[in-house]
Amino acid sequence: MCRFCDAKRLPLPMPAFQAEGASSQSGFKAEEIGKKGQRTLIRGGIVMSMDQAVGDFERGDILLEGSKIVEIGPSIEASDAIVIDAAGKIVMPGFIDTHHHQFETALRGQLANAILINDGRPSSVNNYYEMVLQTASMAYTPEDVYINELFAALSQLDAGVTTVMDVSQIHHTPEHSDAVIKALKDSGRRSVFGYFEGWGDGAKYPGDAKRLKEQYFSSDDQLISMVMGGEIYLPFHEEAWRIGRELDLPIALHVVGTFGMQPTFDELGKSGKFGADNIFIHMTGMSEDGWKYARDAGAHISLSVPIEMQMRHGMPPIQRALDLGMSMSLSTDVECTMTADFFTQMRAMVTMQRMFANEKALGGEDYPELITSRQALHAATVGGAEGLRLSKKTGSLTPGKEADIILLDAEALNVAPLNNVPGAVVTLMERSNVDTVLVAGKVRKWKGKLLGCDIPHLRDELVKSRDRIFEKAGLTRSLFGD
Repeated sequence: MCRFCDAKRLPLPMPAFQAEGASSQSGFKAEEIGKKGQRTLIRGGIVMSMDQAVGDFERGDILLEGSKIVEIGPSIEASDAIVIDAAGKIVMPGFIDTHHHQFETALRGQLANAILINDGRPSSVNNYYEMVLQTASMAYTPEDVYINELFAALSQLDAGVTTVMDVSQIHHTPEHSDAVIKALKDSGRRSVFGYFEGWGDGAKYPGDAKRLKEQYFSSDDQLISMVMGGEIYLPFHEEAWRIGRELDLPIALHVVGTFGMQPTFDELGKSGKFGADNIFIHMTGMSEDGWKYARDAGAHISLSVPIEMQMRHGMPPIQRALDLGMSMSLSTDVECTMTADFFTQMRAMVTMQRMFANEKALGGEDYPELITSRQALHAATVGGAEGLRLSKKTGSLTPGKEADIILLDAEALNVAPLNNVPGAVVTLMERSNVDTVLVAGKVRKWKGKLLGCDIPHLRDELVKSRDRIFEKAGLTRSLFGD
């Protein structure tokens, strides 16, 4: 039972994902799928594997055993398997979000018009850095952390995002850290715990990393793993990088020119501190040398294109990453300003890159190749797995990998008739098209409905958390304000 769920504190039900009422026409219950030894056949879907060696199938079958994909082909016989009818559904790997501040869920939309830091204008008084990181975040209790993290995870599961790196800059005490991990586990989603900073006398970052790794992440055979936050704007970033590498953890950090990081970033690159274990988030405003150091080290780039455009992080460096051939993924960043669904992320990536390329073409200039829907899907799946060191487990529909699979409704009003599969997913679909979601073979969403979650109750608890945070932080709500 969750330590944050006793009657004196938050009476939250554990999201056990029991599938009552989720029986199929064949009589099985969705909760049976994914159990050890249980074979499941996803039959007759439009399969987009995101694996060139496997290929795509206009009509194909996928055979699962327990949590793993064991076979993919145009027609598979498996008389002992539970059958999921995927006719009219695009079957593909789940989306992978490589950077999401899930603890901020109660602040959704609060900073819809805000920029990153105060630029001195009255319109930027409610900016992200001061309002969220310096004010609201300090009001969170471990209980608030738990419900915010859990609600965010379930919301993204509903939208087909089966994996996340949660950048939780909320580690004010070890209890806050434990609450984050508990919520990630309880969500039933594949998650990477991003151990970033916290503030106050109780903060133990970065030194608590060893305890967290030993207590929660001693095994590689589990849904959650760990990344070390190593923000270079913090005075103790060198210690964080040292600890992260001692523990064999990837090191992730925000790289944003707005905060004057370029000289520090360049110096780190010049001195050989970058590695293939680095995840550089945003990478806006960096020098040519900085980019070359990152490329030569094999670092990964996580882009949050809508947020970067909206909040003045700097120009999203899509073209730079493409030109350098770097491993690249997409991420949603902050829901206080922008939605965390991946259809928005992919569309923003495609339309922005093409806007600049098309402007050059119209002006008679040399222009880069136009990005395709398939490339955006690669960043949203395979690229994310590369960045989070999860390529052996997820990111594509490949025999031997775990079954992180989504079924998207291609017969819905906003898609039919289906003429191009990658194009339909990237340019036409939205979260309402996400019909079914499996994580490690287990059904988390079934025929349009999340399983085993009392969403109205969880929503009520999130509202209570929001009210506590706003009151303690001295924030006001204005439903129709700017």
